[in-house]
Amino acid sequence: MNIEKENFEISSEPITKSEKKLVQQQFNTNVAFYVHLKEYNSSVREELIRRIEEVFFFAKGIDWKFDSFGIEKAGSRGTNILGYFIFRSADAKKLQDFFIQEFKDYNNALKITCSIAKYEKVDEKFFQIGVE
Repeated sequence: MNIEKENFEISSEPITKSEKKLVQQQFNTNVAFYVHLKEYNSSVREELIRRIEEVFFFAKGIDWKFDSFGIEKAGSRGTNILGYFIFRSADAKKLQDFFIQEFKDYNNALKITCSIAKYEKVDEKFFQIGVE
């Protein structure tokens, strides 16, 4: 892909319809859940996905967006195998309650840890890049 630097201008305000869709919220809360797993095998990923789909299904009335999901094997950043789920939400408490409800009986979990991080947008710029 060849990107020509002269082919774009940076703007502080969204101009095009597609740029307007990119506008980030003024405030954002990321909620990360880590399921510390006893073991990892071929069925664990499917089980975690099934359970998280149930969280999505029951999480009506909560302003949330799914951000990412993955599994970290032991040694990546620690000694535990971690299944992680990251959401963006305006109501972290309700999302936390739904998540715990769906995972409290998960036999493969040693524990569930949660991180809630609040961010404030300090600057946002927009531009389009012409590509060939």
